[in-house]
Amino acid sequence: MLSRRLIPAALIACAAVLSGCARERAPAVEYVLLDGQKASSQQWAGKVMLVNFWATSCATCVKEMPQIVATHEKFKARGLDTLAVAMSYDPPAFVSKFAETRKLPFGVAIDNTGSVANAFGPVQMTPTTFLINKRGEIVKRYVGEPDFAALHGLIEKLLAEA
Repeated sequence: MLSRRLIPAALIACAAVLSGCARERAPAVEYVLLDGQKASSQQWAGKVMLVNFWATSCATCVKEMPQIVATHEKFKARGLDTLAVAMSYDPPAFVSKFAETRKLPFGVAIDNTGSVANAFGPVQMTPTTFLINKRGEIVKRYVGEPDFAALHGLIEKLLAEA
């Protein structure tokens, strides 16, 4: 039986271990951008990444996209990169037209096999957005539209990390 003095010390030790737990690593994925360029998550090293799974048929995705663009524009010069991953069921022509008419300033990939969505979860609901730190760890997963003010605060914190 633990003495009364050891219980608080044991709880503190457990809390320290739990707070220091490694975050889940972002999966290694390869994808093709709308312009035909092949890319992979290896290119994300040293960047803060916002990976947004979306579909042209998703009203919330369409509604939040201007805020995703604004977030990208606000932080890109400081090391944020953004990838919009269109779901496998989204017709490529729709995705291409959407990206073109809205002048999306970041990479757009069509996940035609579902492999990227599967590697991240699997992702089944849109929008789903992942925030990944410079070390390639998933810091936050948002299902639905994020609170953009809180997201910006978290991005600021991640960009400030060494």
